[in-house]
Amino acid sequence: MIVSISLEHPHTHYTNLDVIQGRVFLRIPNPTNISSIVVKLEGEAKTRLLAAIRPDRPERQKPVLEVHKLLYKTQVLWPANAPQDIATSKATYTLNAGQYEYPFHFKIPLNNSCQISNSLSTNVSFTNIVPEMAKTPTHHVKQTLPPSLNGFPGEAEIRYFVKVTVNRPQFFKENPRAFANFTMLPIEPPRPPQADGEAYARRQHQFLEDTASISAGKKKSLFDRSDSDRKGAVPNMPTSPTSGTPPRVTLDARLPNPAIVTCNQDVPLRVLVKNMSERKKNLYLQMLQIELIGYTKVRAHEVERTESNSWILASMSNMAIPLGSPTDPIGTEVPINPEYWQGKSIPNTVAPSFQTCNLSRHYELEVRVGIGYGSYEHGRDQLIVLPLRLPVKVYSGIAPPKALLEATLTGDAGKLKPAYLEPNAQVQPPYTPHTPTGSGFASASASPPAQVPYDDAPPSYEDAIGQDLPPINGYRGSYQPPPVPEGAPRFSDEKRR
Repeated sequence: MIVSISLEHPHTHYTNLDVIQGRVFLRIPNPTNISSIVVKLEGEAKTRLLAAIRPDRPERQKPVLEVHKLLYKTQVLWPANAPQDIATSKATYTLNAGQYEYPFHFKIPLNNSCQISNSLSTNVSFTNIVPEMAKTPTHHVKQTLPPSLNGFPGEAEIRYFVKVTVNRPQFFKENPRAFANFTMLPIEPPRPPQADGEAYARRQHQFLEDTASISAGKKKSLFDRSDSDRKGAVPNMPTSPTSGTPPRVTLDARLPNPAIVTCNQDVPLRVLVKNMSERKKNLYLQMLQIELIGYTKVRAHEVERTESNSWILASMSNMAIPLGSPTDPIGTEVPINPEYWQGKSIPNTVAPSFQTCNLSRHYELEVRVGIGYGSYEHGRDQLIVLPLRLPVKVYSGIAPPKALLEATLTGDAGKLKPAYLEPNAQVQPPYTPHTPTGSGFASASASPPAQVPYDDAPPSYEDAIGQDLPPINGYRGSYQPPPVPEGAPRFSDEKRR
């Protein structure tokens, strides 16, 4: 028996509200008994970290595994019109030899629907043929489905796939399975109205007006003294490098407030150099580098770790571009030409900012500006590199449909406050006694309170306005998570399930 699955890909990646459809192909060489054919739409967030070394067993460092089912939908393809729980029934049907084809379709929801408890097959992972068991997670977050994520082999990943299983009644026979992975890029949350002013980072620097006077004012050594010095003359006293206020400049990096950048688009950045005092010499732009830094917070139960990635958006050196003129009045702002970073959009390997049960991603934009004073020639100028950092949010660029915003903000749907509009909404976990550890977690008291029931999750998109809205028909951009390097450690092969 051979089973395969084929997806129809109208886009390079999928997003919320999309209909993902395809066909399951089944080839049976001989008549065989089967119970059902079930196809599933799944999304998983897996993390695996090494726990702290125990003093009593320093030679063994135990890995901690946490798995969350962010998306789980099932559809019974055969027998037709069968209930969803038929996969667990003992009914048996006979299929004759031949080739069969079954279409299917799912609609991707807006929010995650994390399963409170995972199955045994989900909680078991094989690393170097050594089984590892994941504890059932107790912390869940209700938010928009996160994007597909990799780049941390064997440590963290978010993957989406469609899986088909042919269930056979014989216990000793393996259930044939097939998988089809796809890339997920969520729609962005509602953009807040632009506030007054700009988000900015600022640094100030003071140059020396006359570097020659500094060397002249240095105290002479015994071997540098002249004949008159040796005869008792008073040595030259240090003099002030400038008679007036030393030349000072202020460097600003500014973004629209709130600071939001968009995948596959240019950064709406402004860099300004402000003259804060009089100066006698020219100011030059010698170096410019713009870098996006991403921080991924990985959590596996009580173990946490933060990984960082960076993407260079623009990098130039030896520019020697004049910035204003010495005759400019105090307070003059000179903008750096934005053409240096325009047309260099954020790479399509950058995932939008997100937060899910065991993974989250946030970003900073770093702007490094090299300013020279006095001369444009390398080695003769006073060169200073000023780094500026701004925390930013990265949005996917896939705008939510207008009907969705209107339906979730008005009427009865607005009273439900779906998690789509509350990015920090969380589900309260049940009470679990904690063991005192050195990681800063509070321990439970001697007499724990009564167990808190698991609160209902905030209403999802289906609860708010149903599945009536059509798929996104607009700009989608591009998203290609970096591939896992060949030979890198990874989680267990899904075919083992």
